[in-house]
Amino acid sequence: MTAAPHDALASASLVLARHFHRGATLWCWSPAWPTHAEHLAVEFVHPVIVGKRARPAIVLAPDGAAARLRHSARPGDVLVAIGSGDDAGLLDVVGRAPAWGIGAILLAHGERPTIDTGANVVWLGAAADHADIVCAYHLLWELTHVCSEQPDLLDGAAEASTCPACMDAGELGEVDVATAGFDSTVIVAGLRRHIDLTLVEPCQSGDLVIVHAGVAIKRLEAPVILGATRG
Repeated sequence: MTAAPHDALASASLVLARHFHRGATLWCWSPAWPTHAEHLAVEFVHPVIVGKRARPAIVLAPDGAAARLRHSARPGDVLVAIGSGDDAGLLDVVGRAPAWGIGAILLAHGERPTIDTGANVVWLGAAADHADIVCAYHLLWELTHVCSEQPDLLDGAAEASTCPACMDAGELGEVDVATAGFDSTVIVAGLRRHIDLTLVEPCQSGDLVIVHAGVAIKRLEAPVILGATRG
């Protein structure tokens, strides 16, 4: 593999194992190379090693992933997306998934992406090829099973954003209906809630905000993805 993201793969595998432990379904998506998504789903649904537990996995079509996840995935499910670090559509869905209550893991090659919404990014390197990608998700599959065999690791809580004033947890939300006052509807952890957008107005449907105590305290400026970083 051109890059060796050992720590990132281990962290993503633990995240995936914890989601499965709580009854999640895995959603697999690779808009540019659907075969990778299909291969990944098969690995989890039909493990080749005797004694390894099969896991529920669904393959998303290249197009329409956002609508399918928003309306069909359950809070607590997890998305593994595979693609280029400069694919804006891919990055946007991965960045929004936490607002829908979905864990998000990105296996990225090419440009190194930075996502500011809590998704787990495994960057495979600028020169990663298809063989590197296949190797990475096989390692993800194997390490997820390793984590699943360690019960003490499976009950950890997911990390959350924090309020800069009181340091209490904040949550990512996607604006569904923006109105004046307290009547705006925001999707938070997959549920629609009435949230006050006064502090971050003007907002419109589709904007991402950080929600704390029923109030949006920060609006994430477009684009959702902060862009490529080097290093």
